[in-house]
Amino acid sequence: MSHGFETLAIHAGQDPEARTGAVIPPIYQTSTYAQDAVGAPRQGYEYSRSGNPTRDALQECLAALEGGRVGLAFASGLAAEDTLLRAVCRPGDHVVIPDDAYGGTYRLFARVAERWGLTYSPAKVSDVDAVRAAIRPDTKIVWVETPTNPLLGIADIATLAAVAHDVGALLVVDNTFASPYLQQPLAHGADVVVHSTTKYVGGHSDVVGGALVVADTALGDELRYHQNAMGAINGPFDAWLTLRGIKTLGVRMDRHCDNAERIAAFLDGHAKVAQVIYPGLPSHPGHEVAAKQMRRFGGMISFRAAGGEEHAVQICNRARLFVLAESLGGVESLIEHPGRMTHASAAGSPLEVPGDLVRLSVGIETVDDLLADLEQALG
Repeated sequence: MSHGFETLAIHAGQDPEARTGAVIPPIYQTSTYAQDAVGAPRQGYEYSRSGNPTRDALQECLAALEGGRVGLAFASGLAAEDTLLRAVCRPGDHVVIPDDAYGGTYRLFARVAERWGLTYSPAKVSDVDAVRAAIRPDTKIVWVETPTNPLLGIADIATLAAVAHDVGALLVVDNTFASPYLQQPLAHGADVVVHSTTKYVGGHSDVVGGALVVADTALGDELRYHQNAMGAINGPFDAWLTLRGIKTLGVRMDRHCDNAERIAAFLDGHAKVAQVIYPGLPSHPGHEVAAKQMRRFGGMISFRAAGGEEHAVQICNRARLFVLAESLGGVESLIEHPGRMTHASAAGSPLEVPGDLVRLSVGIETVDDLLADLEQALG
């Protein structure tokens, strides 16, 4: 029997605990497990790096929400990305990445993986021809974010999956900005979905985590092996917090989207704003593609300040209800200056972001209060 998203978010991997009937999965705060005999661990559990029931509940739920067969949870989104790269790639391989990728992802490629022998080429993921031109004979992964961070570019997942598969490469989709509620890349042909579960999946700015979800069980087994061998797993309490956040993902995302749509429309008509970047606006070049592959358009908005970089910084500093902070996807609204904060590591590179850019993570507060805060912050 198939179930809807909200039902899976509450029940997948989360049957009542067998011994007591507890309706919430317990926090199995243990490092090791008693074995019934040498070579006979109970239900396969022997050491919590290799397996933990709380983490397993989270992993099963993540796989269900993304429509995958294998879900794996990690200590952070970057830990998930690093494990994926070292499981799939070898020194000498090549990856196509977004030309406005998340700063931490860029740093992983430019400062860590490149030293290991992995090369990369940035490409505009909203331009299929640009992605195709960046592919080389040694390309193993086409890596996309959609929407991208922070310029909210939209990649056509199904088209890029075909482009990647034509050359024997995998399509990896960072689905952090959309969440599995708004977009399920595996259904459009992607091979791997990446999440920073710190963001919308956890949703309360109280836990750091990451995830990989795949449809192919053989690839899932390879990733699971590396998850254990590299060891960047999340602890049971972190897994429990993330699982708790997932239960309200659907209702939270609906409010994030409601508020973001109102705010995008407000900013779009404001004299102090030069450009609003939001996939839900018909003026966004990726609007039609986003409408095709997303349920709604998300809670992230970027805009360019009419007064330039210093004006953008002033807007961030003047905000009161919008908290000046990095990260995104929590119930509270955040504001930041990507060029000097989340994407500072990309300064001077092809991924450098405009200095006049402001990024909003729109929370679930009363939207009129958020609009009033932005009005005073714009000056």
